[in-house]
Amino acid sequence: MTSRVRHCAHLGIVVLGIFCFVSGIYLFRNWIDMFTRMRGKEMALSPTSRSFEGWKVSPLPLDFDVYLFNWTNPEDFYVGSSKKPRFEQLGPYRFREHPDKVDINWHNHNYSVSFNKKSWFYFDAAGSNGSLSDIVTQVNSVAHAAARRAADSWLGRATVNLANNVYGQKLTVSKTVEEMLFKGYEHPFIKVGKLLSPQDVPYARVGFQYPRNGSANFDGDINMFTGADDIAKMGQIHTWNNMTHTGAFEGTCGQVRGSMGEFFPPNLSTNGSVYMYMPKMCRAIPLDYTETVTVHGVTAYKFSGTKHAVDNGTMYPDTKCYCVYGKCMPVGVINIGPCAFNASVYMSYPHFYLADPSFLEAIDGLQPEREKHEFFMTLEPNAGVPMDVGGGFQANYYMEPIPGITIYENIPRVMIPMMWAEERVRVTEEIAADVALVPLIVLLGQIVTGILLAGGLICTCWYPTRQVTHFCHSDPKAKANVLRPLTVFGVNSAAATAPVAQLFRHNASSSGNDRVGVRLLEYNRSSGVKDESGTTERSARERLISEDSPDVVVR
Repeated sequence: MTSRVRHCAHLGIVVLGIFCFVSGIYLFRNWIDMFTRMRGKEMALSPTSRSFEGWKVSPLPLDFDVYLFNWTNPEDFYVGSSKKPRFEQLGPYRFREHPDKVDINWHNHNYSVSFNKKSWFYFDAAGSNGSLSDIVTQVNSVAHAAARRAADSWLGRATVNLANNVYGQKLTVSKTVEEMLFKGYEHPFIKVGKLLSPQDVPYARVGFQYPRNGSANFDGDINMFTGADDIAKMGQIHTWNNMTHTGAFEGTCGQVRGSMGEFFPPNLSTNGSVYMYMPKMCRAIPLDYTETVTVHGVTAYKFSGTKHAVDNGTMYPDTKCYCVYGKCMPVGVINIGPCAFNASVYMSYPHFYLADPSFLEAIDGLQPEREKHEFFMTLEPNAGVPMDVGGGFQANYYMEPIPGITIYENIPRVMIPMMWAEERVRVTEEIAADVALVPLIVLLGQIVTGILLAGGLICTCWYPTRQVTHFCHSDPKAKANVLRPLTVFGVNSAAATAPVAQLFRHNASSSGNDRVGVRLLEYNRSSGVKDESGTTERSARERLISEDSPDVVVR
């Protein structure tokens, strides 16, 4: 191989190294975004996408567990009573949920899809602790709500007192679990209300989950983004009942935003939060990162409901707008009255978990535990896919005295727990294996990036390093020839270079002239320095170059 060919080969290796190094830097900065865009083209929701069938009908079994609080001593509920209201938790009453998306319409102009959620619930007796025929005693919320509305006028108070006597209304009602939940029960005040003001009474029966079973309208009309233009928007709600702001709360608290639960933004951070929209609460719930866990061997981030989600300005200024009509409760409960026909209904975590101690101090029978009552969403951070979901919210009724209404005149102010429900779902090992491909591809991209950076650096530096190494091990005389320009310091008596010249000036008193002797060190690798005659000195030392040598600089 000729020297020209070798030179071209060496130059090609250096150029290749520079290319690999630059490519590695580019991938280091952009690999995650590149992969996200590639994945987005495949996973964006559409009638033909891979994600469509799993989104329309969940491939996982969904368990819907309901717990009811049985009020055991309502007869002791009056001002001055020595006994606190006591509650006994019943359940869980487990239902197997079969959800579906119906009335699907695609909107290509803004890359969104509209739909309704329709679910059927089937009682799972084997997975339940109790039967649907169990009797539960709870607060008579309908009678109290009617009294609150009529309390402003003398005529209204008189009418409610009369109706309470005629229909035998009390502080509580006792119904079966089936009636309390999906079947519902008739209430005389509902019948009267539909006659007097039908627009204010949309339902014919009363029940926590009535008429959810088999209804396509229970959760309202939902419009969410498909992610066709931006995968980070996939699954994020756009409008609810054709509104971008619910009007239930002021400012940002009433904005329609967050995920509907199936998809979350990709490339999640441990410093951020995710939002889940809750139609029956007319608001988005923030879930904050709490820990990193593994689900079937897949690393996932756990986002949990914290005090941030149940605050109303006490701890977080941005939640001040959850105070309804300027009335703020202690941290731990959220007034959803504007979303529930202005009823005195408040939501909290189960058993008043993370709530102000005053709520638990006013009653007996509840005991919050993080392991049982935490609301969480475990997500694979690269894809934003839910891996494990659990927890729920508790519905409470705020009992307060109402002057002029006989059965409510002498009662204390107490937050009464009614029920709480949770959905538990965890991906199977097969689904987890598919999800695990996403972080694996991300890791492979990072490995390739590292290889390009390392390989590019090696190729770029190889030839120059090889030349320097070869030079360091070359013949001393060859090195002397290369270094000769660096060893020549003879200069005219210019002031700027006088200090350098002074370093090498020979003592004039000994030679009588201004000649400068430059000392050049020649080393023999094995035995020392050789003089010009070929004899070897016993130790390495300097020799002075003679005046007639070309290495002597004359001033």
